[in-house]
Amino acid sequence: MTRYDASGVRTVLEQLIRQRQQTFEEFVEFAERFAREHGEPGTLSLSHLQRLVAGSRPDGAPVGTPRPATARLLERIFGVPISVLLSEPSPDTNVLEARALHVAVAVVVRDARVLLVCRREEPEDELRWQFPAGIVKPGRDPQEVAVREVLAETAVHCVAERSLGSRIHPVTRVLCEYVLCDYVVGTTTNADAVENAGVTWADRSQMTRLIPVERIYPPVLDVLDARLAAHA
Repeated sequence: MTRYDASGVRTVLEQLIRQRQQTFEEFVEFAERFAREHGEPGTLSLSHLQRLVAGSRPDGAPVGTPRPATARLLERIFGVPISVLLSEPSPDTNVLEARALHVAVAVVVRDARVLLVCRREEPEDELRWQFPAGIVKPGRDPQEVAVREVLAETAVHCVAERSLGSRIHPVTRVLCEYVLCDYVVGTTTNADAVENAGVTWADRSQMTRLIPVERIYPPVLDVLDARLAAHA
């Protein structure tokens, strides 16, 4: 059976399997059992798992993202987005701590503006303005959570377009999955006055005045730059 050696861990997926104290064979058996018990169509062979934890194919080419059903299966088992599972572990990232709070962050774009909310509970020296966000419980779809939270917090209806990626937030240390959403209809309203102090549509320059640019996930800026170019 394939036991781990003392060399460095190559991916977050390998790190989490090691923390479970399972061999690759044992984890494959567990994943098959989990899929049956939870009605998941995803499958995982030993050879596929070995490629995923290595982060590359036998010829050295990047392994790429597994098919959606397999990705969803792994995400449900660990409560971590597939993009994080297949990334290299960072010495300053506590994966177990981060995955204890998995948040879907909604990046709602209307023309070249983005929707922001102002949290009441943040202290003065921390984040105040931020994107609508909600906790992703195990087995939930981050895109569904993002759309639901936008409506609950701002009374705006939107649709999820795609994931922009994931990261450990540099300030809160929470695992954030960013979901690009398109505005559909609705007038911005502070629909959650207990949690939020305000809601606004901000263009790129306004957003970077409200949120320090070094705290903004770079793909968000890329999206707004592309929208600005399209409306120029």
